[in-house]
Amino acid sequence: MAFDGRLDPEADGTIVAGMIRALAHRGHDEQGKVVTPSAILGATRLAIRGLKHGAQPMVDAQTGVVAACNGEIDNHRELRHWLAERGRTVAADTDVAVIPGLYLELGEDFVSRLVGAFAVAVWDPKRAWLLLARDRAGERPLFFAAQEGGLAFATEVGALVSGRRSGVNLDQRALQSYLQFGIFPAPEAPFAEIRKVAPGETLQADRSGIRRRRYWRWDIARTRKQVPSLESLDRTFREAVRRQTDVDVDFGVFLSGGLDSSLVSAVTRSLYPSRPLRAYVLRFREASFDEGGFAETVAQQLNMELANVWVHPEDMPEGIKGLIRLVGEPLADPAWVPAALLARRAAQDVRMALVGEGADELFGGYPTYTGASVSERYARLPAWVRSLLRRGLDALPPSRRKMPLSFLLRRFAQGADLEPFGRHLFWVSNIPPALQRQLGVVPAERECGDAGGELLDRVQRWDLEQSLAEGLLTKADRASMSATLELRAPFLDQAMMEFAASVPVEERVRGFRTKILLKRYALKYLPERIVHRRKRGLSVPLQQWLRGPLRSWAASSLASGRLELAGIRPAMASELLSQHCEGKADRARALWTLLVLDQWLDWAATQCDLRPRATATSSCDTQRAELAS
Repeated sequence: MAFDGRLDPEADGTIVAGMIRALAHRGHDEQGKVVTPSAILGATRLAIRGLKHGAQPMVDAQTGVVAACNGEIDNHRELRHWLAERGRTVAADTDVAVIPGLYLELGEDFVSRLVGAFAVAVWDPKRAWLLLARDRAGERPLFFAAQEGGLAFATEVGALVSGRRSGVNLDQRALQSYLQFGIFPAPEAPFAEIRKVAPGETLQADRSGIRRRRYWRWDIARTRKQVPSLESLDRTFREAVRRQTDVDVDFGVFLSGGLDSSLVSAVTRSLYPSRPLRAYVLRFREASFDEGGFAETVAQQLNMELANVWVHPEDMPEGIKGLIRLVGEPLADPAWVPAALLARRAAQDVRMALVGEGADELFGGYPTYTGASVSERYARLPAWVRSLLRRGLDALPPSRRKMPLSFLLRRFAQGADLEPFGRHLFWVSNIPPALQRQLGVVPAERECGDAGGELLDRVQRWDLEQSLAEGLLTKADRASMSATLELRAPFLDQAMMEFAASVPVEERVRGFRTKILLKRYALKYLPERIVHRRKRGLSVPLQQWLRGPLRSWAASSLASGRLELAGIRPAMASELLSQHCEGKADRARALWTLLVLDQWLDWAATQCDLRPRATATSSCDTQRAELAS
């Protein structure tokens, strides 16, 4: 995309063709490219709706407006009818076909009418501007890079890197975020020249510059709370599942046997009582990590065929290496590799699968939320009592069980003296600031999030916009698309998110009880032993594996010296591994974060003109100003 008239159709067309090839795993049904005097847009397509008539990019014949979309527009039928009333006939029988006409009717505001999971690009040749938009929850990724009088954009970092004529630099500020949280909060990306469109954001670019605007945000703190109705929740959730399953392909569900995925499965079955449905579950030989028994119980109750996908430690090294080389960015979630294995198995049967992502962030399901509710009372204990408790918890030996109580209590006590929002950031850190300093990294200063509202409102929104959008949903997208499988999350339907924002605090978390309203609702569909089972989440037995079958690989990686590119002392990283293997501390989360970074640096150093670059540390206020409405 060039705004200065210097677009070279042949040379730039070759670059775009290479970017399309780099994204081929995201859609192998069709590939397309549209060349105009000032813009070239390309797309790959995984056909979910309108299987025969959905070729992209799409061009409006009268105006030359070009549109491309990665994702699904769930309310396309209503939008098609709305456009017809205004004299705009949508000929192609596919959901994305409504975008050009909707843009021509509403301009930049058209995105606020879209319901679904999407990353959209619209080029308007008359106005000579580009419009990018990302869905409200951030289910679909969207990156961009300003370069040489124009703008390049793509759904993955790797495609943008392959399309650059010049080298890239490490973004040290972004890498600090990665080290602490294992993710890249928008607008950050691992390279300084590449930025990310935030969830619920539009970006408009022309020769005068780039303008970013929030068209939607989960405004939980200012939403009026009301006594929730189970009937209203049921109606809203069923409609979300119905919209997302109104597709032209076979679909299944990812089922762990936990509350969220089981509820998605049960409502799906109630909507399609006679349809063959397949469920897919990850399995581990380590008993405390394996949820296969729970998944089998739910699948039998719902008459679903269940496919087991076993995960072994030897899957991890080559798995993470392959995923990084495919997408071009690191992600420190250990479940990324298992999720990719699950997607690979599901893709043998279906093109789409439903998942339970979003329920914890929306309805209050994480243990950290109970910590937020009791931390003030803990802070009122005498200092000597808190010090004694902390020393006692620090002395407990590391446990090999999945998310043991001792780990949670130790993390709680270590962060208890911080201010309330800072406690939450500490609790969700992969490598806390003190440990970053030991590694030779100066942690980025982080402020306390948005002021106002209940603490629970503030931490839930942070989790939704950061941990979920740039962590769990990033994992889900990159893992599933590595196997050309689309994932959908009914809990993240717009109406469901807006319903959840109106739920009072006491209906989300009360003492040590979490997801109070959602569990009460789930009893309509699921047995009590599933609804009230202890939360586990998708975890990987890294503690044992790093002390055993992965130890040699980890030691070799950490000693490679590549971490120095990110300002990390390799000797200290190796020391963390020694502490972990000797049972002195549980360093699994920190070690995996470093190991993934090492593998990414190995790729980046060989594929890019990589140059370490120190950047000024900016505050959260600066970041929020850049993304402000």
